[in-house]
Amino acid sequence: MTSHRSVVARTDAPTDRRRTVLDVRSLGPPDPLRRTLERLAELPDETVLVQRNDRAPQFLYPKLEDRGYAYETVETDEEVVTVVWRG
Repeated sequence: MTSHRSVVARTDAPTDRRRTVLDVRSLGPPDPLRRTLERLAELPDETVLVQRNDRAPQFLYPKLEDRGYAYETVETDEEVVTVVWRG
């Protein structure tokens, strides 16, 4: 079993910032998108958001780009982890 922490370490996300995890694996669309955007709006710019999902959040990517976020998604056998941070 791969931990989301080890997955984050494989991305270009800043390592010196606080991280917060949002698990949306049990939610159906559009709740993962909505909850992720709501959480990002609440977080300080220095915080890295780690979204745990059961699928790649395709509709989230353009919204992140529009808002100036950098992100990477890593798919494992157990989950899809999208790491989001201010560029």
